[in-house]
Amino acid sequence: MMMRFAPAVAFVLGLVTAVPARAEVDIQEVTSPSGITAWLVEDHTIPFTALEIRFRGGTSLDAPGKRGAIYLMTGLLEEGAGDLDARGFATAREELAASFGYDSSDDDVSISAKFLTENRDEAVALLRSSLVEPRFDQDAVDRVRGQVLSGLASDEKDPDDIAGKTFAAQIFGEHPYGTPGKGTLASVEALTRDDIVAAHAAVFARDRVYVGAVGDITPEELGAIVDELLADLPETGADMPPPAELQVEGGTTVVPFETPQSVALFGQPGMARDDPDFFAAMIATHILGGTGESRLMREVRVKRGLTYGVYAYLGPKDLASILVGRVASANDRIAEAIDVIGDEWALIAADGITAEELEAAKTYLTGAYPLRFKGNGRIAGILVGMQMEDLPIDYIATRNDKVDAVTLEDVNRVAADLFQPENLHFVVVGMPDGLDPDTN
Repeated sequence: MMMRFAPAVAFVLGLVTAVPARAEVDIQEVTSPSGITAWLVEDHTIPFTALEIRFRGGTSLDAPGKRGAIYLMTGLLEEGAGDLDARGFATAREELAASFGYDSSDDDVSISAKFLTENRDEAVALLRSSLVEPRFDQDAVDRVRGQVLSGLASDEKDPDDIAGKTFAAQIFGEHPYGTPGKGTLASVEALTRDDIVAAHAAVFARDRVYVGAVGDITPEELGAIVDELLADLPETGADMPPPAELQVEGGTTVVPFETPQSVALFGQPGMARDDPDFFAAMIATHILGGTGESRLMREVRVKRGLTYGVYAYLGPKDLASILVGRVASANDRIAEAIDVIGDEWALIAADGITAEELEAAKTYLTGAYPLRFKGNGRIAGILVGMQMEDLPIDYIATRNDKVDAVTLEDVNRVAADLFQPENLHFVVVGMPDGLDPDTN
């Protein structure tokens, strides 16, 4: 959750991120002696390695009545491990010029590590202790819990956070996606050290781990490191939740909140990442609400000056797929912005897109793709993401070809089914003129 960079690592990272973006990435599949799979991109130009480890399940694995336990547990992984308390662990990491990052989301818990080749063995040993032997000292639990509670109290005054929680509750209902992974003030306050230990056991298991590495390391060395880090973990963790059943109805929900500007989240069912039509859906969504000169930006901002920014994107999660967007506008103009968004949603479903829009979208999407591969850490994260999405190992080399292969007929056929104005729901937080708080 919190990441500290020693000066030596910051210098090395500066060198790595200065390397030109790479569109071609040579990925090797590595199987450790104990049978754990990892993907590797060797790069021996700098004596430095980036390692990404993710465990599927994330905060969705919280036990009933223990919301926020996995989020809190993740924040405690760097607060002491093995023989080292929190201060000792931080000192050891800094002396090694290594950086470890721990984070959690609805679908995974992630560990990002960066270390120099000369300190690799010691850095890996220290990282292993945080994964396998976290201390969860009571003073650390209380301190990090206090940080989480402070953040939750701040979130209650944030219109964006209020909108996100309201939207999630409406669309996902009783599924774990429907409540905040950070927990609530009440649920986090009630968590015990035993709950944190149980959360660790729920997440950290070999049956849900994915590994990516980029840098100055060979396949044999990576295999040994993977086993040192992960072989001692239990084989299985907590059961995964079932798929979410989306509860979507068109309309508007207003949450009154004293602010001069209203925030609106809007969405509907989306499309799974493994759907054969996903690339066509991605292009259509980009044209409607993506980066650059999208239809929503043109109609809502450029033509009418209703907002500084508006966007929409596909959000395929492990257990559900949604199409979601955001806009913010003055209280006396948000209703008009919502009307325009609804009109554009209906228009693309009814009439599709033009050939010119298709070519412009392809040019942007294929041209921007190589820019993602800038820096060893980002590439390591992409390798893990590809594995979790069950993409082939040659996906990077073929992805732009898949974009280019989409035809105008493909996009318009998909758009007619994907965009559902009748199911488009808005959650508005603010004091909007002309919108009834009871509308739904």
